[in-house]
Amino acid sequence: MEHVPALDEDLKKTLGPATAKVLAEQLGLHTALDLLHHYPRKYAERGELTALTELADQLDEHVTVVAQVADARILTFNGGRGKRLEVTITDGNGRLQLVFFGAGVHKPHKELLPGTRAMFAGKVGMFNRKLQLSHPAYEPLGADASDQDAATAFAGRLIPIYPACAKMESWKIAKCVDAVLPSARETVDPLPPALREGRGLVPLTEALLKIHRPATKADVEDARQRLKWDEAFVLQVALARRRRADSQLPAVPRRPAPGGLLDAFDAKLPFTLTEGQQTVSKEIFDDLATEHPMHRLLQGEVGSGKTMVALRAMLAVVDCGGQAAMLAPTEVLAQQHHRSITEMMGELAEGGMLGGSDQGTKVVLLTGSMGMPARRKALLDLVTGEAGIVIGTHALIEDKVQFHDLGLVVVDEQHRFGVEQRDALRSKGKQPPHLLVMTATPIPRTVAMTVFGDLETSVLDQLPAGRSPIATHVVPAKDKPHFLARAWERVREEVGKGHQAYVVCPRIGDEEAADPKKKSAEADGDKRPPLAVLEIADELRGGALAGLSVEVLHGRMDPADKDDVMRRFAAGEVKVLVATTVIEVGVNVPNSTVMVIMDADRFGVSQLHQLRGRVGRGSAPGLCLLVSEMHEASPARARLAAVAATLDGFELSRIDLEQRREGDVLGQAQSGVRSSLRMLAVIDDEEVIAQAREEATRVVADDPGLERLPGLKLALDALLDTEREQYLEKG
Repeated sequence: MEHVPALDEDLKKTLGPATAKVLAEQLGLHTALDLLHHYPRKYAERGELTALTELADQLDEHVTVVAQVADARILTFNGGRGKRLEVTITDGNGRLQLVFFGAGVHKPHKELLPGTRAMFAGKVGMFNRKLQLSHPAYEPLGADASDQDAATAFAGRLIPIYPACAKMESWKIAKCVDAVLPSARETVDPLPPALREGRGLVPLTEALLKIHRPATKADVEDARQRLKWDEAFVLQVALARRRRADSQLPAVPRRPAPGGLLDAFDAKLPFTLTEGQQTVSKEIFDDLATEHPMHRLLQGEVGSGKTMVALRAMLAVVDCGGQAAMLAPTEVLAQQHHRSITEMMGELAEGGMLGGSDQGTKVVLLTGSMGMPARRKALLDLVTGEAGIVIGTHALIEDKVQFHDLGLVVVDEQHRFGVEQRDALRSKGKQPPHLLVMTATPIPRTVAMTVFGDLETSVLDQLPAGRSPIATHVVPAKDKPHFLARAWERVREEVGKGHQAYVVCPRIGDEEAADPKKKSAEADGDKRPPLAVLEIADELRGGALAGLSVEVLHGRMDPADKDDVMRRFAAGEVKVLVATTVIEVGVNVPNSTVMVIMDADRFGVSQLHQLRGRVGRGSAPGLCLLVSEMHEASPARARLAAVAATLDGFELSRIDLEQRREGDVLGQAQSGVRSSLRMLAVIDDEEVIAQAREEATRVVADDPGLERLPGLKLALDALLDTEREQYLEKG
C-alpha cells in the first residue's frame, strides 16, 4: 500500500522553502505528517473576561478584556528610527494602555481606530508604574455580532503552545499546522477497528484535529489517550514481530554435561548461591537448552552477583564444546572481569596448561592495547577452540577475530554499546549464538517493556550473604565547610582500620593541555569548572590525606599504568584511589569501605547509585559521602537527598527517569535517532504500555505479516526507518 501523497509531501510545497528549511533543520520536520505529529506541549488559556479595574490583581497573568479604543497614537524614538504605537482602551469603568513596537505597529494602527470595540488578550505587565498589555492578540467585534457570545468563545479558546526554536516561534508553528491540518483527514488509522472501539478511543483524524485545535480540555484528553495508544501499540508490534522472528532462528542447544566443567566449578565454590541466582540460572539454562537463540536481559542491583550467574552460563556452554565471549565497555572493566573470573575458576581457568585441571578451559583477554605477541596468541586460542572463554572490549569485534564455535555472547552494561557492535560479535557464530545482556542500572518495568521489549527479562534483587549496607550522606561543602573536613577525617579513620577509599571527580584535569580554550571558557562562565582528579589528588596528598598512598585512575592513562594502579589498589598497597567514573561498573575491591564523590550534583541519580555500589562489597559497612556546593533548596540537592534516602535502585531509576526527557530513554541515548515517543511517558503510562504489549502479541500471533491491517503496516514502516530498525534489532 502506498503512502498517502498529501501527507508525505515535502513541506516546501505547502509552506514555502524558507519556512520548510527552518522546520527541517531546527525541528526535524520534513513532511505534513511530521508536522501533524509535532504536538503542542501545553495550552495557554486566554482566561475569563476581566474588568479593567481588576487588572491590578492579575500582574503577569494572561487575561482577556472587552473594551473600546479611546485613542491611538504613534510615537517615535531613537531619532525617528524606532516606532511605538500606544493604544488606550476603556470599558466604561477603567482604562488600560496597549503597546506595539517596530514593524508590528502598522496592522493595529489601521485596525484599532478610536471607537472600535474589540477583545484583547495578553499578559498584564507594568511600565512606568502603569499597567499595560504588550503586543496583545485582538479580535474586533462586528456591530452585528453578539458581543458576549463572541467574547466568551474568544476567551475560552485554548491556545496551543508548540515546542519551538529561536527561528520559529510557537505562533508561527501554529500557522504552519493550520496549513496542513486539512490533510489530517487523509491519515490511515493504524489501530485495528476492534481494538479502537473496544477501548473507546477516538479515530486518528479526530485525535489530530483535537490535539492541535481543541475546543475544550476534554478534547485534549481524548486526543492524548488515543495518540498514546498509537505510539505504545506500534512500538510493541515492532517488538513483538522482532521476538517472533528471533524465535524462528535456529541455534545449537547448549546443555551442560553432567560431571563436567560447571559441576567442577560449583563444587569448589566457598559459598552457596542466593535463591535469586539459582532461579535466574535455571531460566538461563532452560533458554540455552532450546533450538532457538536465547535473548535475555539480566538486570541486577549493584553487587547482586550477576557476574557469577553469567560465568555459570558461560561454563555450561563450554561444557558442551562451545565458546563464550563477554563484551565489556572499557579496558578497566574487561581486565577486572578477566582477573575476577580466573580467580574464581582457579585451576579450571588453566585448561591445557601445566598444573591446570583436566576439566578446565582457557580464559583469554583481548583488548585493543595488548602487545602483538599476546594478541596473536589469544587470537590463535580462539580460532582453535582452545580458549573456551574470552573477555574483551570492542577489540573482539574486529574482522580478524575468529571463533571455533561461538555459542554464547554476554554483553555487560548493554547501554554503552551500539547495535552494530553487538551484531558484529553475534555474526561470528556459525549459527546465531545465545545472547545474555547484563545491566546494573535497574530499569523500571515499563522501560524494560519498551527499550528492551525484544528480550526476556530476569531480575536479581537479592544481595549475596555477607554484603554490608551502605550509609549515604550529603556533605554541603559551601554551607558547612567543617562537614567536608570531617569527611576527610572519616577517610583517614577507615584507612586506619586497614580499609581503603575511593574519591570520585567529574573531570580528569589534563584537558587544558589538549584544549586550553575549554578550561578558560568554563572559568569565565558563571559556574566554576568541575573538580578534577589530578587537582584533587595533589590537594589531598599535600593536605587532608598527607602521608597516605594516594593514586589516580582515569580513562586517558596508558592501559598498562591503569592495570598497574588497579592491581596495587586491589592488593591493598594503594589506600586512596582518586578516579573518574571509570570505576563506575564492575570494579570489585571488597576492602574498600568509603567513597567520597566530589561535585556529586554533576552526576545522574543512577550513576551515583552505580558508583556507591563499589563500596560495602565486603563484611565491613560501606559509607558514601556526596559532596556538593549547591544550595539546599536547589533541584540538584533534592536529587542527592533522594540518593541518600534509599538503596533501592529501581526506585532511584524511576526518580532519574522522571527528571529526564523520555527521549533520553528511547531516543538519542538508545539509537542515535529522534525519539518516536512524543505523547507516551514511559513512567506515567505503565498501564497503556502493558496493555499495548498484550494486544500487540495477540495481533502478531494472529497475522504476522499484518496483511489484514494495512494501516498498521504503514505506521510500522514509518517507525522502522533504517536507523530505528537497527535500534530495535538488539537481538
